[in-house]
Amino acid sequence: MKEQLIIFDTTMRDGEQSPGASMTREEKLRIGRQLERMRVNVIEAGFPAASNGDFESVKAVAQVVKDSIVCGLARATDNDIRRAGEAVKPANASRIHTFIATSPIHMQKKLRMQPDQVIEQAVKSVKLARSLCEDVEFSPEDAGRSEIDFLCRILEKVIDAGARTINIPDTVGYTVPEQFSGIIRQLRERIPNADKVVWSVHCHNDLGLAVANSLSAVMAGARQVECTINGLGERAGNASLEEVVMAVRTRQDFFNCDTRIDTTQIVPASKMVAAITGFAVQPNKAIVGANAFAHESGIHQDGVLKSRETYEIMRAEDVGWSTNKLVLGKHSGRNAFKSRLQQLGIELESEEAMNAAFMRFKELADKKHEIFDDDLLMLASDEAVTQEHFKLVSLLAHSETGETPVARIVVSEDGREKQAESRGSGPVDATFKAIESIVASGADLQLFSVNNITSGTDSQGEVSVRLSKSGRIVNGQGADTDIVVASAKAYLNALNKLHSKLERLNPQV
Repeated sequence: MKEQLIIFDTTMRDGEQSPGASMTREEKLRIGRQLERMRVNVIEAGFPAASNGDFESVKAVAQVVKDSIVCGLARATDNDIRRAGEAVKPANASRIHTFIATSPIHMQKKLRMQPDQVIEQAVKSVKLARSLCEDVEFSPEDAGRSEIDFLCRILEKVIDAGARTINIPDTVGYTVPEQFSGIIRQLRERIPNADKVVWSVHCHNDLGLAVANSLSAVMAGARQVECTINGLGERAGNASLEEVVMAVRTRQDFFNCDTRIDTTQIVPASKMVAAITGFAVQPNKAIVGANAFAHESGIHQDGVLKSRETYEIMRAEDVGWSTNKLVLGKHSGRNAFKSRLQQLGIELESEEAMNAAFMRFKELADKKHEIFDDDLLMLASDEAVTQEHFKLVSLLAHSETGETPVARIVVSEDGREKQAESRGSGPVDATFKAIESIVASGADLQLFSVNNITSGTDSQGEVSVRLSKSGRIVNGQGADTDIVVASAKAYLNALNKLHSKLERLNPQV
């Protein structure tokens, strides 16, 4: 009988800590519903004490998700734990995840606490969390660089205090697979009450070993893996959910466990997270990259035509690639449109928002003959910003060989229309300069990328921009069949996020 491997998704918490990947309440609700549809066991919806916005987002996810455990992160402090407990309280099943650093460098340089003080604080925090929530998880931050004897001491104490899950984070991505599996094995063997908890791992990808380390830990007895869609996360990211799940599923001859994940929902989840965060998936990314099931070599093509198993160890349909099919056209009605959005996990907040989205759909249908699910996901992302301080009214961009490109733009700022004209090295550069002549944001453009959402010359272009100002970094996204218009939308979307002045606090777990 195969044991269950628990999948703990932290896309909305650790993934959101990627610079520029902040998510709105509505975006977290969409991702939460998709994760539930995928049958993820535990959804870490955020860090409630970080800001009022994050508290409300976690609470909203707890209210709508019914079949997954909803978790909130908390430092080992009374305020953080009470805030997390309040945020996840509405959930059918809830968890508080608390942590404190245990490596010598973190205890000395960051916490400035003695080891015995750290143990005392950890035990106190777990007991408080347990008084608010039956399901408590504890993490010794930077466990990968912690002393094994000290880990054994503190973890034995927090298990006695009521922790049900012990998570071992490789916070800085320092360990290698053989070393990391050795840590898990030693802790399970040396701690007397180790059999009373589920052992979990949370690996970062700084050396490109997050998935390898996670799987080595599973072989050593870990039965929960903390991971993110597309491997999203701060710095180089986290262990990729899709890679962990499909490695275990594909190699059932090797792993004595399996997940309950509905793998056909993996690609839709990947596309949704990429659209919301603006972090495009590289073409050669395992499982969810555009080239993951593509074969160009003549030898490979010949083999696949004769027998798929010659070069494919998974079926594209099993991870959801077949779901991106034509669903709607310009003759489709409002009910069909609404129904398809619901099937994609998109629920707009009001009838007004639905009407506006339907109008945008009709406008898009007039521009391109075939409309795909990815088009609808991007269209819904455009609708996510319901109160736009800056809004594109009209744009005229002119580019001619031998002439300097020029852009004339009209932008609505808080309901007042303003116009400007500017020249630049290209039509996009001219457009951005024209916008800045109106808004004077003073932001630095750090990234500009263009991707086609679907195939064909009439495809919508998806543009992502990253702006930085006064230490804040935000991503903006825009889509249109005209790349210059999509660029203007993306730039204004980022400016709206800067204008919102949302605060984020990164706990760095």
